[in-house]
Amino acid sequence: MDPATIFNINSLTHFEQKALEVFKYQFQNNKVYRSFCDLLYKNPADVNCIEDIPFLPISFFKTREVTTTPGVKDIIFTSSGTTGSSTSKHYVSDISCYIESFRKGFQHFYGNFEDYTILALLPSYLEREGSSLIYMVEDLIKNSKKENSGFYLDDLKKLAHTLNQLDAQREKTLLIGVSFALLDLVEKYSFNLQNTIIMETGGMKGRRKELIREELHAILEKGFGVKEIHSEYGMTELLSQGYSKGNGIFNCPPWMKVLTRDPEDALTIQNHGKTGGINVIDLANYHSCSFIATQDLGKTHKDGSFEVIGRFDHSDIRGCNLLIL
Repeated sequence: MDPATIFNINSLTHFEQKALEVFKYQFQNNKVYRSFCDLLYKNPADVNCIEDIPFLPISFFKTREVTTTPGVKDIIFTSSGTTGSSTSKHYVSDISCYIESFRKGFQHFYGNFEDYTILALLPSYLEREGSSLIYMVEDLIKNSKKENSGFYLDDLKKLAHTLNQLDAQREKTLLIGVSFALLDLVEKYSFNLQNTIIMETGGMKGRRKELIREELHAILEKGFGVKEIHSEYGMTELLSQGYSKGNGIFNCPPWMKVLTRDPEDALTIQNHGKTGGINVIDLANYHSCSFIATQDLGKTHKDGSFEVIGRFDHSDIRGCNLLIL
């Protein structure tokens, strides 16, 4: 199967067909995933729908090279982790899959990124190597073709001036920032933005006390003068992102889907509306593993959207949009 065909998925039936094809490919070519499936006595003959597919615990990315192409890699993405914790490594053998995924994913929800001035306030990510988020945002900035697009690491004064100026000029603007840095910004400067999208990604990274989503978004909405705060849901182990345009309701691009598993029985997929562990199918992960059991808690809705409720106890707080909800 040509992995590029996943970006042509146009229906749920088409998605399920491709997911089963990808499962068979990864079962045959990913030694780590194959061993996991064997332990569960699951093989392609036992899998007739996506609910039957085994989901690899995300912790495997901390200790194993999860790939279908051992020894072949374009880049290694690493998680931020917390002090003293181990980090995940995602061995990406074909970076073009990631680039196509995040570009098409952004366009799916927001239109052409060339039309936006993209401002980034991501200090905690810029301070380390191997961030997949920085790779994505850097590419979007470079291709936005707007002179004011860029990273604003510590220069909050310049960022505030640029935001207000662009908004007054009715320029389509996106500010993507880690939560603690956005709070720093609105505490120092005032805004009443009418043409700007504010997108938070990530929690406090140990810089501030964690807030529930409703409280964080209320502060940011008031501080920026906007009606909704957007969010991005992604992580080192994935090559696709979900996006929320408000109220904590996320949607996936056509090649990505979220399910929830029973907290007491990791092999059982739950019905919509029940809180459980978040399982992600990310078909852009063609060369690693497309079926990931995360440590996030959430629930799904019939229309394919999902919510992130929080995290399992004792799991590392890391990744994008991992607020304590």
